[in-house]
Amino acid sequence: MAYKILILGASYGSLLGTKLLMAGHDVTLVCRSQTARLINAEGTEVRLKLKGEEQHRTIRSGDLPGRLDAKAPEEVDPAVYDLVALAMQEPQYSAHAIWTLMVRIADAHVPCLSIMNMPPLPYLKRIPGLDAAQLQASYTNAHVWDRFDPDLMTLCSPDPQAFRPPEEQPNVLHVGLPTNFKAAAFADPAHDKMLRRLEADIDAVRLDGKEVPVKLRVFDSLFVPLAKWSMLLTGNYRCITAGEPRPIREAVHADLEASRTIYAHVDAIARRLGADPADQVPFEKYARAAEGLLKPSSAARAVAAGAPAIERVDRLVQLIGRSLGMDSAAVDWVVATVDAKLAQNQRLSA
Repeated sequence: MAYKILILGASYGSLLGTKLLMAGHDVTLVCRSQTARLINAEGTEVRLKLKGEEQHRTIRSGDLPGRLDAKAPEEVDPAVYDLVALAMQEPQYSAHAIWTLMVRIADAHVPCLSIMNMPPLPYLKRIPGLDAAQLQASYTNAHVWDRFDPDLMTLCSPDPQAFRPPEEQPNVLHVGLPTNFKAAAFADPAHDKMLRRLEADIDAVRLDGKEVPVKLRVFDSLFVPLAKWSMLLTGNYRCITAGEPRPIREAVHADLEASRTIYAHVDAIARRLGADPADQVPFEKYARAAEGLLKPSSAARAVAAGAPAIERVDRLVQLIGRSLGMDSAAVDWVVATVDAKLAQNQRLSA
C-alpha cells in the first residue's frame, strides 16, 4: 500500500520526497504557485552521489514509481494524507497562507514528521520536565503550534547537506553530504508502525543494484534528533560573523578547542534533558565531516542575503541551558552575534 504524504517545502523537502517516491509512495509538495506549476510540468531533480562514485547521479521524479504533485497552501486538504512532513524554515510558518494550512493540519489530526532544524514546540512538550512555555521567545511566532497534539508530532534530525544551485530552476536540489535522516518514534504505536514501514521501504531501494544514500532511520529515543544541536551551535551559527559569513569548516576548525568546548556544553544540556551518550555524535566524527563543508551554512547565507529572521536553535539552546542552570559565555556570544546581524537586517528592511 502506498502512503500519501504531504511535504511543506519544495526545496529541502524534495530530498525526502524523492526518497519516498523511490520507495513507491505518493508525495505532494507545498510551495509557491509558480514553483508548483514548474514541478507539475517538469517534476523535481535531485542530484546525489552513490557510495564509491565520483559523479553525482541525477534522480528525476518522473522516472520513479511514486506519484508527485505540487500545490499552493490554499489548495491543500490535509485530511486526505497519511503523514505531513514539515520541511520549511521555522519563520515561514508564520506567513498567513502557511499558518492557515497549519491550523487545518492540526484540526485534521494528521501525524507530523518535522525535518526542521528548529524542533516544533509540540515535540518539546514530549520531553519530561521541560517547560515549553519558557521557550516561546526563540520562535518567530509560537502560536503557530498552539493547536497541535504533541503525541502527533515527531522530529527528524535533518543531517544531509543540500542546496538549490543558484543558477538552476527551483525544482533542482544538489546534495553535498548524503547522510541519513534520524527520526524519533511517534508516541502512537500505529503512527510509529507507519514511520518504520517508510524506513524499511526507503532502505530497500536500489539504483543499478546499488544502495541509495540518505536513508530514514527511526529511533526509540526522543533525544537522537537533538544531537544536531551541538553541530548547529558549533558550526552553522558560528558561520555568522560581524562581517562576511565564513564556511562551516572554518567556523569549526579555526579554533578547534573552542569548538570542542561549545559542542561538549550543548551535548551536556541534551544529557540533562535525558539523552544517553549513545544518542549523540562524537565531536571527532563531526569535526571530520566539517572538513568537507566548504560553504557557509544556510542560516549564514540567509543572514548575509538580508533575511530579517531565521531559525533560532541557538536561542532555544540558550534558553534551555538557562532553565537548567547551565549558562555558557560561548553560547551567549553566538546568540548575540546572530541577534546583531538580524537586527541590522531588520533596520535595513524597515
